[in-house]
Amino acid sequence: MTLIRKLALELEKSEDEVANFLLNAPKRYKVYTIPKRTSGHRVIAQPSKELKEYQRKYLGFQKLPIHDSALAYRKGISIKQNALAHKNNPYLLKLDLENFFNSISDKLFWKVWASLLPLPSSQDRQTLKNLLFWCPSKKTGGPLVLSIGAPSSPLISNFFMYKFDSIMSKFCSEREIVYTRYADDLTFSTKHKGSLFQLPEVVKEMLSELFGGAIRINRKKTRFSSKAHNRHVTGITINNNGDISIGRKQKRYIKYLVHQVELNRAGREDIEHLRGLIAFASHIEPMFIQSLKKKYTTEIISKIIEGQNG
Repeated sequence: MTLIRKLALELEKSEDEVANFLLNAPKRYKVYTIPKRTSGHRVIAQPSKELKEYQRKYLGFQKLPIHDSALAYRKGISIKQNALAHKNNPYLLKLDLENFFNSISDKLFWKVWASLLPLPSSQDRQTLKNLLFWCPSKKTGGPLVLSIGAPSSPLISNFFMYKFDSIMSKFCSEREIVYTRYADDLTFSTKHKGSLFQLPEVVKEMLSELFGGAIRINRKKTRFSSKAHNRHVTGITINNNGDISIGRKQKRYIKYLVHQVELNRAGREDIEHLRGLIAFASHIEPMFIQSLKKKYTTEIISKIIEGQNG
């Protein structure tokens, strides 16, 4: 059964309707920018509502291999599990992949697919190309890449990195190093002092060998740390006892906002923002929520969690 037919059945549309819609799908994106945490801007390409529906239907029936060390975008797994994987190791290395999604082109994607699985028919390849990739060029027929914003991009990027994850995982396991990848964040940890220093060069060579220089390390974001300093993994702090925490700075900020609620100085938007922060803190460090209840009363914390104002 062709991919067009599968999509047509899932979407309850005719095959012609699906085929015609997908012809211009790489141009059916709304493009905007958001500021990065440090400097510069990130380009977000958001598929149209209908294209998102097509992409989600594809995710429902397509099963692609994903390595166990890839922890992002997987059901029941979050940044908490990513941090916990490294909590017992005193030495840590963090690497970041530069412009990750937009560096994955359709041509590179098929090269990787062919190294892992039999290639689909040429018709299905064309369908997938139009379904999954965005055309950032103003000209039709320009280069296609994965977009930040498409619901299908996370799964596709994890599949794309399968071989890299497999090789890195084996290399690290043989040297008693823990390796995880959370989207474009690569984390390595070990109990052995000095054994992480070779890794940036090893990763660079492996990326070059597999992807021909299309996927690169962002040198500015390479970080070595140890118990002598704060260890942070995907936004979570690992303290010297091996416990995970949201960190002192985040706790102070939450306490400040709770105090504003206590004084009736917080508006609905503030309470909504605080509600999200408390949900995150509860997931990562439940004991902190207990301390908040003790300090500010259970009533106030419950009021925030329930989204009440005034």
